[in-house]
Amino acid sequence: MNTIARNNVTIGGAGERAMVFAHGFGCDQNMWRFVEPAFRGSHRTVLFDHVGAGSSDLSAYDAAKYARLDGYAEDVIELGQTLDLRDAVFVGHSVSAMIGVLASAAQPRLFSDLVLVSPSPRYIDDDDYVGGFAADEIDELLDYLANNHMGWAATMAPTIMGNADRPELAHELEASFCRTDPALAAAFARVTFTSDNRSDLAGVRARTLVLQCRDDAIAPVAVGEFVQRAIPNSRMQLLDASGHCPNLSAPDQVIAAIRAFV
Repeated sequence: MNTIARNNVTIGGAGERAMVFAHGFGCDQNMWRFVEPAFRGSHRTVLFDHVGAGSSDLSAYDAAKYARLDGYAEDVIELGQTLDLRDAVFVGHSVSAMIGVLASAAQPRLFSDLVLVSPSPRYIDDDDYVGGFAADEIDELLDYLANNHMGWAATMAPTIMGNADRPELAHELEASFCRTDPALAAAFARVTFTSDNRSDLAGVRARTLVLQCRDDAIAPVAVGEFVQRAIPNSRMQLLDASGHCPNLSAPDQVIAAIRAFV
């Protein structure tokens, strides 16, 4: 299948070096609309939708392949090979941060720099590791989504987005959740919230920037600090922002941090 069509790839910019933007759970490439244009003058920008999201080819969805984040990482690698990318910059939000970690570790020449926005290698607490959620809380979240997709979207969007003083942001995220096929959303949520990629972090060789919001109900500061410590050549920048989606709520800070890094 044509990779460009499967993942609804959009290419822009004029630079020689590529910058790939990958969206988080329940979203699509439109979530980068405040950030990506700022890099068109310096990079060839690449936007895409994960299979099952946005305007991707839903017929390409394979339940077995996408039951693990590695399946999505395989798509990123295939996309990179199709576009002949080398030493590109990967900017991944939320679950796509770990997808980028997996792709980078598997194909080190593909990305020389990673920007991980609000990353989490594991959402569930485990002994001394603080992921932000107890196991039963994740089970309840997944059951709620599976049984009441629209209700889940209305309840969770404000929590994920934060920024209660800007309700339009939560409304946009809720609308994005609601546009996603309920069965595919439930499957992607399960792999997102139950994966454990902590051991994969040490295999990253790319320069890495972790962008962490000071108040994130989904991936708290301790998680960002864990990611930074575990990836050898990395640093963390704490944004003066709240919520889990600074690409929407604080795009100027995200742009400035990426520019300073690359």
